[in-house]
Amino acid sequence: MGLTLRNPFTFNREKVNKYNKAFLHLFGMSTASYDDKAITYIEKGYKINPIVYSVVNQISIKASSIPFYIKKIDNKQEKQKRDNLIKAVNYNPTPQQQIKRILLESKAFKEDYLDIPLEKPNPLQNWNEFVALYETFMCTTGNAYIYLLSPSEGQNAGVPIAWYLLPSQLMEIHIKSNADTLDIESPVSHYTLTMGQQDIRFEEDKVIHIKYANPSFDEVGEHLYGVSPLRASLKNIESSNEALGLNVKTLKNGGAFGFIHSKGGGLLDDQAKAIKERVLEMDSDTRRMSNILATSGELGFTRMSLTADELKPFDYLKYDMKMICNSLGWDDKMMGNDDGAKYDNFGIAMRKGITNKIMPDLKLLEQAINTQILPKYKNYKNTVWEFDISELPEMQDDMAVLAQWIGIYVDKGIINRNEARIASKFVISDDVNMNEFTVQSDILTLAQSLDDLPTIGNDEGI
Repeated sequence: MGLTLRNPFTFNREKVNKYNKAFLHLFGMSTASYDDKAITYIEKGYKINPIVYSVVNQISIKASSIPFYIKKIDNKQEKQKRDNLIKAVNYNPTPQQQIKRILLESKAFKEDYLDIPLEKPNPLQNWNEFVALYETFMCTTGNAYIYLLSPSEGQNAGVPIAWYLLPSQLMEIHIKSNADTLDIESPVSHYTLTMGQQDIRFEEDKVIHIKYANPSFDEVGEHLYGVSPLRASLKNIESSNEALGLNVKTLKNGGAFGFIHSKGGGLLDDQAKAIKERVLEMDSDTRRMSNILATSGELGFTRMSLTADELKPFDYLKYDMKMICNSLGWDDKMMGNDDGAKYDNFGIAMRKGITNKIMPDLKLLEQAINTQILPKYKNYKNTVWEFDISELPEMQDDMAVLAQWIGIYVDKGIINRNEARIASKFVISDDVNMNEFTVQSDILTLAQSLDDLPTIGNDEGI
């Protein structure tokens, strides 16, 4: 007798409210609601705000520098153990956990790396640019859309020949008619790229959508979009834009705003006009004597705006930068902030940003590639695409500590010398003796060292 699976969210489908059912029918095939500030994060944030641009650019450039490989899985159980270990330590393992992870990898994957399926993701970008743009979209909009261009007919039908990152701030998700957003089937019908009055349609199976988690939920599909990290700091972006604009206006006007007036009787129109023309003439003439103004009456100046010192715009900018960095998961010490920024904690801040911000983002990209893209290539079944942060200069301090622990484990007979070479990412030696376990007191196998111990209690030892 077969087992019938039942969706717990649809058990009362026959008793759905009539008004609600009619309403759901009306928005069938419509656009799911989304964060309407998505364009703002790009146009008013990344493009013109130096804080947002600097932080996002620093994150994306660092992400693009991380090497990646395609590995062939040799043992799925060992790979699962490795994956569970990575999840448990949140990409920031202790030296002991690093050694364990590397040894598990040596059992899980074949030694040789596979070539990347495409030399370039598309004719317009190389892989570094692709990864940098992916990270830029994730930081600004919380969404990334990868369009897979593939032939529809022929021997290579369905095999991607190019990967394109679509502009996420212009993308809209369309839901199916009478879609149930809590069903096991995807409610997405298709995607559109909206540019002015033109909508370009992309079928659902041609687009890989990567997004951040979204706690918002409604029946119109708002939860189908990821939340932008900049959403919570939008007021800080607006504040810093206003502060920079005000600073420019103050500099253009040569100081605080105000007006010249007579301390005695009021100035006649002709007198006021003459004084204004003379001030403008003095401002445009660089000769020293031209900056002398003569008048027969006593004049006064009344200021009508605060000075830059009173407004303290740079204090507000520093606060806005702190909030924007916090939203993006980045340490403001990396942005030239002199408050507490030193060489040693600069390196710590960078490692923290790599492990806590960049790698989780790249893991989302890894998962999408491994589950939805690589299987489309005939020679890439049972393979994984992985980014490796261990080779970055910022992570070499960890490698120094790791090398010390490797030496300790070899000396204690916990791992053999070939396993030590694996943990150090050296090529395995063909010498069979390198697979023996040795101890620090002598270059002997563990069995030999035990045999050399004196036997206590025998006739010769008494």
